[in-house]
Amino acid sequence: MTRALICHSAGPGVTVQDLGRSGTLALGLSRGGAADRQALYEGAALLGQPPDYAALELAGFGGVFEPTQDMRIALTGAPMVAQIDGRSVRWNASHLLSAHARLSLGAVTAGSYGYLHLGGGVASPLVLGARSTHLTAGLGQAIVAGTVLPVGIDPGDAVGMTLDVAPRFAGGELRVTASLQTDTFPRETLERFENTEFTRDPRANRMGVKMAMPGQGFHIPGGLQVLSEIIVPGDIQVTGDGTPFVLIAESQTTGGYPRIATVIPPDLARAAQAPVGAKIRFRFVSLEEAVDIHRRDQTDLRRAPGRVKPLLREPADLQNLAEFQLISGATSGVAPEEENR
Repeated sequence: MTRALICHSAGPGVTVQDLGRSGTLALGLSRGGAADRQALYEGAALLGQPPDYAALELAGFGGVFEPTQDMRIALTGAPMVAQIDGRSVRWNASHLLSAHARLSLGAVTAGSYGYLHLGGGVASPLVLGARSTHLTAGLGQAIVAGTVLPVGIDPGDAVGMTLDVAPRFAGGELRVTASLQTDTFPRETLERFENTEFTRDPRANRMGVKMAMPGQGFHIPGGLQVLSEIIVPGDIQVTGDGTPFVLIAESQTTGGYPRIATVIPPDLARAAQAPVGAKIRFRFVSLEEAVDIHRRDQTDLRRAPGRVKPLLREPADLQNLAEFQLISGATSGVAPEEENR
């Protein structure tokens, strides 16, 4: 039987995502890919597979899914209410999803984007070098009830693994560097920008996140406009009323609003994952600091497999060894579906 995942129901923002497309900016197509790229590295580490394997991104709410064969899964990103055949399973962990079992993923309990990873990855067709759905560009479509997703060959067999993740699901500080128009804002405006506590507005999508704030907006003297020019994820555009928008995965490729700053890549996941109402502050760092932070972040992502460890259970919970993972005739001693305790 073909390896596939059947969707029985899905929230309005379930899409296939990977690390996105490179080299398409000149074609007018932004990188796209997962809103939280860090979650892809974490899922890959839990399953022992490459981070460029495609996964399901779940915006705010998941759905109900059924595999046609036994399948390893991992759950990362914003935690959600998760059950396999009615039994709760741990987030930031890998599990065995038996053939025709039902995986139910509910609403997020923190953050905004959860991720369902499959052993072998989602094997949908490559389009311009990636499998990522890019809705604003018309590439792919959201997952709905009845969708059958092909799944690749699984390179591993271990389940019942977990890893500790950096907190990034409640807003907080975002480090920024100067952008092309930063120097056109008065110094006192930049200081007020850095000292303002923003609130993540309900108006947000995979293109950008609006930052609500008290008091007046952030303006350039004389209402200076700029010619449309290149835009990248992380840029903070200030609209005509002085409101900042942090651009994320599916940002446009050009724009004419002035940019007051740019969120550095290691903090973009925190920006995307901030839930509605989360408090956000921006802090300027030098370009040299930003490069150093980014370099260390990339090293940390590559080392994610080394942080993976077995889930631990209390001896009193070990009631039936038949429920434990059996791979190639060996008992792992780690439960494939870890219950919340």
